[in-house]
Amino acid sequence: MIYDSGRMRLLTVTTKSLGEVNDCYICRDLASSGGTLYTVIIIHQHEVVRKILALFKLSDRKGEGVLIDDFSVGDGHALVFPYHRERPLLQFYEGESLTLAQCEDVCISTVLACITSDLPYPILYLLLTSSQLNLASDRSVFLSYEMDLSRLDDTKNESDCTGECAAIILELLKPKSGQKATSYYLLDKKVSNGSYDRFTDLYRDITIAAVTKKKLTPFVIIKLWIKRHQDVIIGVLFWISIILAIVALSMIISQVFLGGNSWLRLFFNTFKKIGNESLLQ
Repeated sequence: MIYDSGRMRLLTVTTKSLGEVNDCYICRDLASSGGTLYTVIIIHQHEVVRKILALFKLSDRKGEGVLIDDFSVGDGHALVFPYHRERPLLQFYEGESLTLAQCEDVCISTVLACITSDLPYPILYLLLTSSQLNLASDRSVFLSYEMDLSRLDDTKNESDCTGECAAIILELLKPKSGQKATSYYLLDKKVSNGSYDRFTDLYRDITIAAVTKKKLTPFVIIKLWIKRHQDVIIGVLFWISIILAIVALSMIISQVFLGGNSWLRLFFNTFKKIGNESLLQ
């Protein structure tokens, strides 16, 4: 079958999936001399079409450079995305045979693939939870676009996508947990606490903690130590502040009810006089 958008003539090469809400095909563009391949999503349901178009129109992330074309097809609508041969990330990733630096490179590339996709977050979340991250032969990471829109949740946001991406990265780093990798322990703690709400925070942490192309200066080592033990540090500072507050409150009460610096005299004047003898003589 051929889908004609006016500027593209897309001939179906492979059927990836058929569903009640949408179908997914790999198509060749007959209008281009190179016969470039594309992932084509054909949406059947009008409600879903309206929802998808609203996401691209109203979102700050409009899929520029990723959504190649969209057009009406009979009673439905077509979305055209790039196509690259799939190499599912978690299937082709061999963390045990890579160095820690190489593993962290893959993790950084994973975050960048999510950021640069520019897809509305509900669609990005659908792709992340559908195993659409792929590992190229040069260990860069890219997205594929086969999707089942019956699973689309338009309430998903950046926080949901970042949390899902962080969990995937943690899985990639797990083979290096025995090496006491700073990146693994930092992400493990933050993922457990659900601390990631923005991709920029996740990217910052993984690049700061990564050993890749990074000279570990004393300042960086101290910074990483503080990040790893920040919960303990915050706890200690909390109790110190409580103790200082109690001391300050005691001094105020002493000033009000006993007069002068009687609270301080309890410590400093206690032994100035023993019996009838003064020690100040």
